[in-house]
Amino acid sequence: MTFWEPGTTIEWVYEGLGQHADKPLVRPMTVVRDDADGLVAWLAPGTPLLKPVLVDGREIRHAGPVAMFTAERVLKLDVWRGTGILKVSPPGKPWSVWYFWDADTTFRGWYVNLEREHVRDWAARRTTTVDHVLDLWINPDRTIEWKDEDELEGAVSAGRFSAAEAERIVADAHLAIRDVEAWTAPFSDGWESWSAPPAWRLPVAPTTHQPTWIAEELHSC
Repeated sequence: MTFWEPGTTIEWVYEGLGQHADKPLVRPMTVVRDDADGLVAWLAPGTPLLKPVLVDGREIRHAGPVAMFTAERVLKLDVWRGTGILKVSPPGKPWSVWYFWDADTTFRGWYVNLEREHVRDWAARRTTTVDHVLDLWINPDRTIEWKDEDELEGAVSAGRFSAAEAERIVADAHLAIRDVEAWTAPFSDGWESWSAPPAWRLPVAPTTHQPTWIAEELHSC
C-alpha cells in the first residue's frame, strides 16, 4: 500500500451533497504520519481554505438546523482562525478524531467527527469524505458529550439523510464511544503532547474547486 510522506501537503475534503455537490469544504493540511494505522494530518492556524457559506457570506449554521442543508451556498476563500487541529483518520472507521488545544497549548480534548470512510486521490494528494453531522466531544477526563443532534434531525427533515441513514450514524457514534471506553487508538496514542515542527510552512490556498466563490484577503498568510 502507498502512503504519503510526513511533511506532504494534502487536501482534506468534505464533499457537498445533492444541490451542494459543487460546494465542498477544502482544508489544506500537512501529513504528520501516514501508515497502516491511519492518516494523521495537521491543520495549522492561518491555513487558507475553501468553505461553503450562505450567499450573504454568513456561516451555514446561521440558517438553522433544517435550512442549513437546503439554503443556497457559495464557496468562500478564507483562513482557519482557530488554534491548530491534529486530525487522525483511523483505517476502516466512519469517523475521524481531532485533537484540540488552547492558545497556551493546554490540551482541550478530542472531537470525534462522524463521517464516511475516506477515499484517496493519490494524484491530487486529496483525501475525501462526507460529513455525517453528528459529533462527539471527549473531555480530558474522558467524559463524553454528544454534539449537533438537532442538526442530524434537521438533515433528515431536509432530506439530506434518510431516517435509516441517521440511525446508522447514531450507531456509528455508539461504536466510537466503545473505542473511547476501551481507550484504543488513536485516543491512546499520546498525540496530545505533539506539536508541529516550527519549520513547517503554511500550505497555499486551494485552487482546484472554484465554481463560484467569494475571495477574502488572506492577511494571516
